[in-house]
Amino acid sequence: MSAEIVSTEPATGAVIWRGPVSNVDDEVALARAAWPEWTAKPLAVRVELLRRFANVVRGKGDEFADIISRETGKPLWEAKTEIDSVIAKVDISVDAYNERTAQRRVDGEMNGRQALRHKSHGVLAVLGPYNFPAHLPNGHIVPALIAGNAVVFKPSEKTVATGKMLVECFHQAGIPTGVIRLVVGGPAEGKTLGAHPDIDGLLFTGSAQTGLLLNRQFAEMPGKILALEMGGNNPIVVWDAPDIYAAAVLVVQSAFLSAGQRCTAARRLIVHDGFHEPLIEQIKRLVGRLIVGEPHSSPPPFMGPVIDNEAADGLQESFLALLMKGGRPLLQMERPIAGRPFLTPAMVDVTDIADRPDMELFGPLLQVIRVPDFEAALVEANNTRFGLAASLIGGSPQLYDRFWANARAGIVNWNKPTNGASSRAPFGGIGLSGNHRPSAYYAADYCAYPVASAEEENARGSIAVGLRED
Repeated sequence: MSAEIVSTEPATGAVIWRGPVSNVDDEVALARAAWPEWTAKPLAVRVELLRRFANVVRGKGDEFADIISRETGKPLWEAKTEIDSVIAKVDISVDAYNERTAQRRVDGEMNGRQALRHKSHGVLAVLGPYNFPAHLPNGHIVPALIAGNAVVFKPSEKTVATGKMLVECFHQAGIPTGVIRLVVGGPAEGKTLGAHPDIDGLLFTGSAQTGLLLNRQFAEMPGKILALEMGGNNPIVVWDAPDIYAAAVLVVQSAFLSAGQRCTAARRLIVHDGFHEPLIEQIKRLVGRLIVGEPHSSPPPFMGPVIDNEAADGLQESFLALLMKGGRPLLQMERPIAGRPFLTPAMVDVTDIADRPDMELFGPLLQVIRVPDFEAALVEANNTRFGLAASLIGGSPQLYDRFWANARAGIVNWNKPTNGASSRAPFGGIGLSGNHRPSAYYAADYCAYPVASAEEENARGSIAVGLRED
């Protein structure tokens, strides 16, 4: 009997999908066979089929959002915003392709010309995460297809139902079945796909640990493109904020939206020591009003469970580990429903911990660090190997200029949350957050490679120096 993958609803434990593990070789072979015809199609044809895909998703919006909500545990209202992002990605990617990979011709010497065009890589593997199981892989897939690549997509084994529906929408739009393939499997299948000799590159969204392994693996394959979109240990600095309530709202949104399961979520709150207590009290009051519940419950919850019990157990262990190191609990992390991965937002003052862990605690756990001055706040904000997102709440334009200039991150915000980045901007970080291949609007850059050409209709040439007389 072949192995199978089972996906369950975090909120209830009910099975939402089950099916056999894919044969990676077969899926890559189908994509490889379909690629030449797909990449030979005119760009206008590929774009039209992708726009049909957007319409298919729009028509299935409620059904699709329901699957995302049930499979991830995120509130239905949030799943609907993810569907909106999937739809919007097509037009954004078309604009990005035209802007960043447009054909260009420049007149050269002696009536010749210089041309710049872009070619598809071939077959690209896409490994998707569970927190945004449609939007984030779609952010790789759509630009890759527009550029003329075939795609082999392996969703997280925790969100296969969402991944399967995403691929079905591409097929229903008329995109050939061989051009976008689905691999069902776990880490073993992901490893096999990433190492497959017949892929031309890998587009990855996930943990830094896995990204580092892929980076080492691809170091010996410079001919293959590798785009890594990893996590963050993101700082949010609150300094001289005139509106404490607004600052607290932005902190709560940054740290606890999606149950803290966003790569851009705030992990560290950095505050002015001695002036922080009103902010902390306001955050506590707000958190006390947050509804943590099942995704379809009424009234709608602010956040649902984390992805599974293993993740919830790990977060509780991390909370306790911070306390054992000398952290002071400001909000206790509780498990309101026994046996299910619901967690209440937690906050720990870790100022007195000398060796604070520099890791992405992927859930509703916020660390508070008190500092004596803004220079120390900048030092603390950069006290991480990651560099994805950073926000300053409060301060003057001059203070923000200083923060922007010194914060080492790919996303630097002012009086805005750390999360909620625009798809019309590049998305990526430095350090352990990425490998300098930002996605979102800049995904066009890694989905096609530039070809420079010197062209002339008639061949002619001369050698002016270094010839003996004839």
